Amino acid sequence: MRLSTLLLFPGIFVCVLFPLTNCEEQRIPEEKLLVVTVATKETDGFKRFSVSAKHFNYTVKVLGRGQKWRTGDYMSGPGGGQKVRLLKAALEEMKNEDTIILFIDSYDVVFASGPKELLKKFQQARHKVVFSSESLIWPDRHLEDKHPHVIEGNRFLGSGGFIGSLPNIRDMVADWAGEDNDSDQLFFTNIYIDSVKRKSINITVDSKCRLFQNLHGALDDVVLKFEDGRVRARNVLYDTLPVVIHGNGPTKLQINYLGNYIPNTWTFETGCTECHEGLLPLAALKESEYPLVLVGIFVQQPTPFVTVFFERLLKLQYPKNRLKLFIHNQEAHHERQISGFLQNHGSLYQDVKLIAPKEEMERAASHNLALDICRKDEDCDYFFTLDIEVVLKNENTLKILIEQNLPIVAPMITRAGRLWSNFWGALSAEGYYARSEDYVDIVQGRRVGVWNVPYVSSVYLVKASLLRLELTDYELFNSDILDPDMAYCHNVRNKGIFMYVTNMHTFGRIVSTENYQTSHLHNDLWQIFENPVDWQERYIHENYTYIMKDKLIETPCPDVYWFPIFSDVACDHIVEELEHFGKWSGGANTDGRIQGGYENVPTIDIHLNQINFEKEWHKFLLEYIAPITEKMYPGYYTKALFDLAFVVRYKPDEQPSLRPHHDASTFTINIALNQGGLDYQGGGCRFIRYDCSVEAPRKGWTLLHPGRLTHYHEGLPTTAGVRYIAVSFVDP
Repeated sequence: MRLSTLLLFPGIFVCVLFPLTNCEEQRIPEEKLLVVTVATKETDGFKRFSVSAKHFNYTVKVLGRGQKWRTGDYMSGPGGGQKVRLLKAALEEMKNEDTIILFIDSYDVVFASGPKELLKKFQQARHKVVFSSESLIWPDRHLEDKHPHVIEGNRFLGSGGFIGSLPNIRDMVADWAGEDNDSDQLFFTNIYIDSVKRKSINITVDSKCRLFQNLHGALDDVVLKFEDGRVRARNVLYDTLPVVIHGNGPTKLQINYLGNYIPNTWTFETGCTECHEGLLPLAALKESEYPLVLVGIFVQQPTPFVTVFFERLLKLQYPKNRLKLFIHNQEAHHERQISGFLQNHGSLYQDVKLIAPKEEMERAASHNLALDICRKDEDCDYFFTLDIEVVLKNENTLKILIEQNLPIVAPMITRAGRLWSNFWGALSAEGYYARSEDYVDIVQGRRVGVWNVPYVSSVYLVKASLLRLELTDYELFNSDILDPDMAYCHNVRNKGIFMYVTNMHTFGRIVSTENYQTSHLHNDLWQIFENPVDWQERYIHENYTYIMKDKLIETPCPDVYWFPIFSDVACDHIVEELEHFGKWSGGANTDGRIQGGYENVPTIDIHLNQINFEKEWHKFLLEYIAPITEKMYPGYYTKALFDLAFVVRYKPDEQPSLRPHHDASTFTINIALNQGGLDYQGGGCRFIRYDCSVEAPRKGWTLLHPGRLTHYHEGLPTTAGVRYIAVSFVDP
């Protein structure tokens, strides 16, 4: 038997046994690997890199801590020479010639696997220095033809990551004599395209991205591979699983996104929960010890359900004496709701500042001012921005966000029935919205976690310390080309600060402001199409959804069904809307149609078409009345069509009752809009054929009964007060 040894790297041998075995390469011990990076300051990106390295047990040496960064970046132009200078000095001090150096960027890099896999793939490359590769050449396109051709894969060298033996890398940087703002990429490229130097140092590029994945120019080639709760970035073009993922150039934000999944033992159920310093529990604190939060409320356009917004604000589970309010209202239309809230509840809060429409402050200016108030207030611990469109259903939202202990974090909210949300998963090359690979899965809750994203809006929490140390620029929301929210996020990203969104809880939604009318007293009544969920919560009786399951339907008379349909607020708003309209009458309309609801039995009423509410009423009948009608009258199906829908007013000195009659309908609904026995005396409905009466009707409850032939009925006298009912003859 003969043993042959071939020295490939210092301390690394290929052992060949003849004739018993094949060639077997001795693996490089993991302790021989040293990761070297440059980080002059500990940004959020560097912290994520460090977590990633620690998770996979890499040994990391950081150069340049606390030094001033004197060079450029990809977005501002060539630079990076400072990194080469620092690396050169560090290598000269290293004595162990067996060391394998992995030199990588850190602000936009994460590891996807450990040293064992990295070293194995390095050995398989059969070169002493291996650079990351790119499909795009930078910074000098004139050098394209000088690059060696490869059989398959990327041709061009990327300087953001390379691995090699200490002696060879030391030789490679020995000739560096450039300035800190010179291009490291160009320096290494010139060495690589020099055939003599390339051969002498034994350099190659990782053309198929087995070790390194640069995302610039390759976003479409990289997908996230999910297996058994683990995630790995995969290059589908070359079918490789890179170990080092680098969001170089304009793809820096995509590495933020991929960093939510990598390293691959972070599961998609928890997201990147290790990317910060740990949770900040509030449960152990007394209420007087809670962080002080400035809540910025911004009213920028006419918005539905503003009153509900302030009702939810009151229900927020956080000590109100630890909250200050900053309210910027640009809409005179909402002054009544805001002043009412402040008059009744403003004293509960530690402080309130209101900027009214008459001050004519622009949106960006108000946001800048709000942040600056928190920035300058030594007691302010957090700034919580909250646009008026936000429906914050989770009363613990503020506590949950504070406990995340993140620099900027938003609760994920969506628009009901839409994929719209308050975050972007990715950006286009121009800096605008782009859909990330699993944006839909996150929005729909199929993947749950805390996600690093490039854009948040509408509702988010900011640490005040961040405003005082890194976000000191007053005009964060200003831009000549971007809207205020985009400008703010752009400025935050440029500071290397991460923004997060969490979907680990259900927080709420955002209302649509499209087609919002402001010509009525209670404009929210008209929102059944644009904001059906909010409309239902506001106007449909809280027990409506239990009608079928819990048998809440009563049968006071044969084939007469009685069940809750409207909330008290709905009843009050309908009555107030019609009294505000004020044109009560019996007799004929100006167009010759019968105004009285019962045709030949005139009533004091207002038709819903007079206030342009007939489309909304039809939608209400279809959504909430038709299903119960079809359940109670088996075999009958309705499109809820109607000729007459109106509100009747009964008063002792006006029209106290209604004589016996048949309704011109297949079925009729009769909804009590105020409370019998409380708001008025007497009243009700008597079904003559059955000698059966429903007296003192319940507010918000409807009578549902057949119209023609069988249910001949009369309206019982109202003896005191004023009684209101909403009546609709359906499928006449």
